[in-house]
Amino acid sequence: MSSAESAPSLDFIRAIITEDVKANKNGGRVHTRFPPEPNGYLHIGHAKSICLNFGVAKEFGGLCNLRFDDTNPTKEEEEYVASIKEDVRWLGFDWEDRLYYASDYFDRLYEFALQLIRDGKAYVCGLGPEEIRAYRGTLTDPGRDSPYRNRPVEENLTLFERMRAGEFEDGACVLRAKIDMASPNLNMRDPVLYRVLHTPHQRTGTKWCIYPMYDFTHGQSDSIEGITHSLCTLEFEDHRPLYDWFIRELQIFAPRQIEFARLNLSYTVMSKRKLLELVRGGHVSGWNDPRMPTLSGMRRRGYTATAIRDFCDRIGVAKKESMVDIGLLDHCLREDLNLRALRRMAVLHPLRVVIDNYPEDQVEYLDAENNPEDPAMGSRQIPFSRVLYIEQEDFREDPPKKYFRLAPGQEVRLKHAFYITCERVVKDETTAAVIELRCTYDPNTRGGWSQDGRRVKGTLHWVSAAHAIEAEVRLYDHLFVTPNPADPKEGADFTSLLNPKSIETVTSCKIEPSLAAPDPGAHFQFLRLGYFCVDVVDSTVDRPVFNRTATLRDSWAKIEKTRPDGDMTAKARQSEDRKGVAPVDGKCGEAAPGENEITIDDFARIDLRVGVVREAGLVKGAKKLIRLMVDLGEGRLRQIFSGIRSAYADPEILVGKKVIVVVNLKPRQMSFGLSEGMVLAGVGDDRLGIATVEGDLLPGDKVM
Repeated sequence: MSSAESAPSLDFIRAIITEDVKANKNGGRVHTRFPPEPNGYLHIGHAKSICLNFGVAKEFGGLCNLRFDDTNPTKEEEEYVASIKEDVRWLGFDWEDRLYYASDYFDRLYEFALQLIRDGKAYVCGLGPEEIRAYRGTLTDPGRDSPYRNRPVEENLTLFERMRAGEFEDGACVLRAKIDMASPNLNMRDPVLYRVLHTPHQRTGTKWCIYPMYDFTHGQSDSIEGITHSLCTLEFEDHRPLYDWFIRELQIFAPRQIEFARLNLSYTVMSKRKLLELVRGGHVSGWNDPRMPTLSGMRRRGYTATAIRDFCDRIGVAKKESMVDIGLLDHCLREDLNLRALRRMAVLHPLRVVIDNYPEDQVEYLDAENNPEDPAMGSRQIPFSRVLYIEQEDFREDPPKKYFRLAPGQEVRLKHAFYITCERVVKDETTAAVIELRCTYDPNTRGGWSQDGRRVKGTLHWVSAAHAIEAEVRLYDHLFVTPNPADPKEGADFTSLLNPKSIETVTSCKIEPSLAAPDPGAHFQFLRLGYFCVDVVDSTVDRPVFNRTATLRDSWAKIEKTRPDGDMTAKARQSEDRKGVAPVDGKCGEAAPGENEITIDDFARIDLRVGVVREAGLVKGAKKLIRLMVDLGEGRLRQIFSGIRSAYADPEILVGKKVIVVVNLKPRQMSFGLSEGMVLAGVGDDRLGIATVEGDLLPGDKVM
């Protein structure tokens, strides 16, 4: 339990469990479970639940089960069961000998149903599905009693036994709980417990022709397994009174249900129904399409289990739904791959380069490190010859200002090799397209460094034409063009928001010879291009296929977004000057209070929370920034860079202050690290001060 106690601020779930353990509830036991329905592939949202349930159990010295809630044989398949087990293991978790199925408990659930009937708490109802829906009422109108609600107990027992015996057709009747048709909670208005379904079950075969509903199965299965803390997403909050009612009426062990917000990730959807529609509609190649948010798709694309666990740890758990920017997930991925991925060179769009002063038949081998972050990963030898390939985009015949790549008369460094200078451009006689560059090299710059001390600003990747291997590279982008494709305001049909450029297949790419016969799933960083992995489905020895997992930052793209003269725009300079600070007194720029008005709906999109500064320090190399580590009640600290250094020569005085943080900003990767929010500050004439709050507010409390 040491890791839970040492956290800077426990999230609300761990705080509840800590109190239960201190009170010796359940004898101090902590037992959780991950209970997927085997009707689809797991996605990144499930990873959050997996990490939470298995993680909590480990932190508190407890146990975590894997249980399949397999109550609907019409939608469940063994394929899904196998994929779920593979995904949980891949994430790094082990259920040991605690693999269970709700179908293991069908006999006991049947006995529970008989007990409710005998106690006058359940009845067989002959209403059809539409009639049951009509009788239920609405949120404002109470429901009406079923005409079958007051059947005698013995009649209900007989009918229920006949249901099990297969005497009724599908939909002819159901078993319902007798609770309260006037309850403000629609889940309590005599919910269905069992339905007739003449469909063989993947595990029980034809033993049953009646199946328990999910709501009647879930809580009782937790009770049977002795689960102490049933961690569920928020949509089950309204179901908790029903689960508690079952537990009380059946007088069985009562797990404690705790709800948390599910993961919503930008530029994708998490609904199983919508993911299934993407698969069946042919919008993607399958559940493991690298554009899908499924764990099998993400694994195929090159996401690592370490990165996903880190991501789930960083986002923490909360009670309020929010949208997490996919940029944070990609940041976690880059941090992991930067340490583990082998560096290699690949040219996606080749442009032929001939070095005129290099001997035609000569080949020399140059030393290149495999990963500069880890010398223990060693080095490799790469061939260099007279004819090379570079990227087409690394040459411009008429370069703009601050273009440091190859151009006529301009010198660049070839990574691990030599300095070269472009002397002549060869063009296609018909199209005038550049097809070849004639260059010279400086033999005294072997390794990429000049003995005379001259410096070049551009470094290019390349491959030797005679030794290059041809490969296919698939460049993946967001699956949707909008951050929230599940939002009805964005479009009635979510498939209309699919990104037509979510995949670009590039053939005839040239890769260095060390990439011959790579292991399926192996990770590489293609220098200056991004992180890639070997496709586990389509790649072969004769035709390797690489999937782009994530891009690298492109400094030239950033420059081209500024003014034509290469200088920053005034807006960009202002942003750089005050990173991480939101002025609150109208003194920023020339705007006066009341100008640039926004609506209340605009303001409601800003999520302001109370944060407590736990650490504060200066940022080396930044004259205006302070690095804050802020506790927002998420079970971790957020790093925020704030432009308030001029007001706080000694940042330590901020430690312990309660500040106001904008928590739903897109994380920003800065040269000093990732900034995950913005603190509010007041700015006036020669005045600058961070906005603080007083009172008993806790980290994570909402600011209105």
